[in-house]
This record gives sequence, structure tokens and C-alpha cells, in this order.
Amino acid sequence: MPRPRIKICCIASAEEARLAIDCGASALGLVSEMPSGPGVVSEALIAEIVAGAPPSIATFLLTSKQDTASIIAQQRRTHANTLQLCDRLEQGCYAELRAALPGIALVQVIHVGGPEALEEAIAVAPQVNGLLLDSGNQALAVKELGGTGRVHDWEISRRIREAVETPVFLAGGLNPDNVAQAVAQVAPFGLDVCTGVRTEGRLDPEKLARFCRQAGLTAPSTL
Repeated sequence: MPRPRIKICCIASAEEARLAIDCGASALGLVSEMPSGPGVVSEALIAEIVAGAPPSIATFLLTSKQDTASIIAQQRRTHANTLQLCDRLEQGCYAELRAALPGIALVQVIHVGGPEALEEAIAVAPQVNGLLLDSGNQALAVKELGGTGRVHDWEISRRIREAVETPVFLAGGLNPDNVAQAVAQVAPFGLDVCTGVRTEGRLDPEKLARFCRQAGLTAPSTL
């Protein structure tokens, strides 16, 4: 089984970005304004981190915007090479984003609350470059769009991964102790982690290094 790509989310500084890359991350998650959750930083800081990232590193702009005009404007301010759409589009469509931002990858978050996520993922997958399966809840009065630290039903995630041709990232409650099991059960293209490699909100070098080592394993029995 190929080693999954690793995305470290909630990057809060250029130093955290370097640490993540040094430990093997191929993608950085940069969180813009959100209704809730950790890791929010200014667009100015996102632009600074993006500018300092090597060309080979994917820079994910996490956006909670639901209209294409606002999303396009955010990307143009920050210059991230990947848009992580943390909520459903309400105004505009993926084709508008592609036309306005050629060469920018689109990754749609699917919040896996139950079996209905499979149907949503299948419908969206052909229109984007990737899916990211997370454990948020869009139905709450204050939406949860990521960073919950909760594990969702990996059996549903596995079914989504098997049903679509689009690359799938797995997120939600991953940490050094469960990531090998997640890889074995879901076999995702990539892994997305935030709170599981942090201590008191800061990126923890020991946890991060252990997570990256364990992510290369294929069975939880080797932990």
C-alpha cells in the first residue's frame, strides 16, 4: 500500500510550516475565517506562509465562504495553490472557480455524519480535484467545519474512497495512536491532521514525527 500524503493543518507560522515540511508533510493547511474551530490566522499571514513554501508543497486555503466571488477574492489575496472548500457552495459553481482560477486545485470537504455523505461525495467528486472527509457538522447553529478532534465512521469513509476516482483525504480525530489503523481501514490518498499533533495549541515536534512515522505503516498491529 503506498504511503499516504500528509497534510498538516492549522499552520500558524512560517516556523510551523518548516517543521511540518521537515517531518515529511507534502501539504500545509492554512485556516482563514471560520465560524468555529482552531487555527484561524489572518489572510496576510497566510499569504506570507504561502510565499515561503517550496513549489512542491501544496498550500491549502481553508475557506468557509459559500459564494464563488468571495472564494476567488480570498485566493487572489493569499495566492494559495489549493482551495479547501469547508462548506457547500450556495452561490456559483465549481466551473466558475476553475474558469477564474486556472491551475488552482479544488478540494471539497465532505462532513461524514452518516451514510448520506456517500451520496454527497459521489455527486461532488467529478467536479473537484479531491475530497476531504472530515467530522464537522453543518447543521449546528454555529457550524463546525473542521478541527473538532472527533473520529467519524471510517467504514463510510472507506466506502466513499472505493466509490470515487477522485483522490480522498481522511481527516477528523487522527493522531499518532490511531493513524496506522486509519490507513489500514480506509486506504486514503492523503491524511489531514491538526489537533492530534499539537500540545496546548502548538505544533508538537515529537507528536508530529511519530504521526508521520506511523502513517507509513499498513496495520495497527505494528504500533
